[in-house]
Amino acid sequence: MQTTLMIYDGTAPADSDVPRTGGVPLAPAGFTWPMCGSCCGGPLQFFAHLPVEDGVLSVFVCQNDPGACEFWDATSGANRVYLFPREELQPVAVPETGVTLLPATSAIRTHVVMLDPEENDDHDELAPDAYDLARSGWKREPEERFGKQREVLGSLGGSPSYLEDDRLPACPSCTGTTEFAAHLEEGISAQTAMNLGGQLGYVFVCRACREGAFLTD
Repeated sequence: MQTTLMIYDGTAPADSDVPRTGGVPLAPAGFTWPMCGSCCGGPLQFFAHLPVEDGVLSVFVCQNDPGACEFWDATSGANRVYLFPREELQPVAVPETGVTLLPATSAIRTHVVMLDPEENDDHDELAPDAYDLARSGWKREPEERFGKQREVLGSLGGSPSYLEDDRLPACPSCTGTTEFAAHLEEGISAQTAMNLGGQLGYVFVCRACREGAFLTD
């Protein structure tokens, strides 16, 4: 099993074209900051800028009234995922009102982890989960049960960790099948954290429509 972990790598400029959480979004000219379609109608908070093979994933989640706007639900209208082309991206003007930016910009580096499922078989009825094993083992010393898990900000590609099939979201535009793209963790500290309600974030994308869906579980 192969997992590409996203690891906290210090701070980054707010408008840099590097993998990061926080900062300002980079988007094509004419892009309009997305608004919450759940209940508050305010601007969404920008969560992550994730360069991938065929573009840049840009993730937005509503944080204006956590608990009221159902940001954890892929169909609530309280989150957005876009797949932008890599060319001619520019910083987006930030709305003057609403909770729009994270407190800090966190750079991300990737680290590929290779695991042998047979070596991690604890005879549980559940099949070994690649992301869970890779995250829990990050920088784990032999005598420790867990490693430096807070340094892990998520993963790119692979399969969604322990997510039931009935929660796999459809594309918000064409209603077709979406492809899993990334996990997102809350962050390394309260100063840099995304509010995911203590859960794991899942990013899905429809490459035909160049947009996607977000949920937590």
